[in-house]
Parts: sequence; C-alpha cells; structure tokens
Amino acid sequence: MFKRFFLLSAITLTALAGANTAAAADRHVKVINKTKTAILSFYASRTSSNDWEEDILGEDVIMPGKSMVINIDDGSGACKYDFKGEFEDGEEVVKANVDVCKIGEFAFTE
Repeated sequence: MFKRFFLLSAITLTALAGANTAAAADRHVKVINKTKTAILSFYASRTSSNDWEEDILGEDVIMPGKSMVINIDDGSGACKYDFKGEFEDGEEVVKANVDVCKIGEFAFTE
C-alpha cells in the first residue's frame, strides 16, 4: 500500500487597490490527484470547526491524473482550512491549516 501525501503550490495573489488582502483573496483551489486511486470525497472545513461539513465533490470523483477547481469560500472570510481526501481504497489523507488565500493548487501524491 502506498502512503499518500500532499503538495501545496503557491500562486501570486493580486489584491484590489485599498482592499484587505484576505477579503480580496481568491479562494479557488485546484485539487490535483497525482495518485493511482480515485478521490471519492473531498472536505474543506475552517480550522476553527470540529466538523468536516459536507463532501464538496458530491457525486463527482477526481480520477488519477485529473484535477478539479474548487471554490473553498464559505462566506466567512476565513483563509485557514483543514482538507481531507477519501480515496477509493479506503485511505484518508488530512492536511491541517491550509491557507487558501495564498495557494492555488493542492495535490495528493504517492
């Protein structure tokens, strides 16, 4: 069995003139599956939450080698989220404290 990991890729963010960077940040994150197993569920919950909320993918899956752009913005203005991916083989990977205001990509890797 392979151990799955994650990679974060930073992108340059441009804030609107005079606006707070966090408020103007783009919270769309490209979730990339660089594993050999489909991602069946993906969760993103504010770090202050004790609940994973609902599966963002719903009926969708992210197949190996594919990606999906996900809007992480829940309207709270928060930037820090915990991510969880659940894979077809039953494995789960959790990454805590992801700053979605500073990254543009998040990859699950083996």
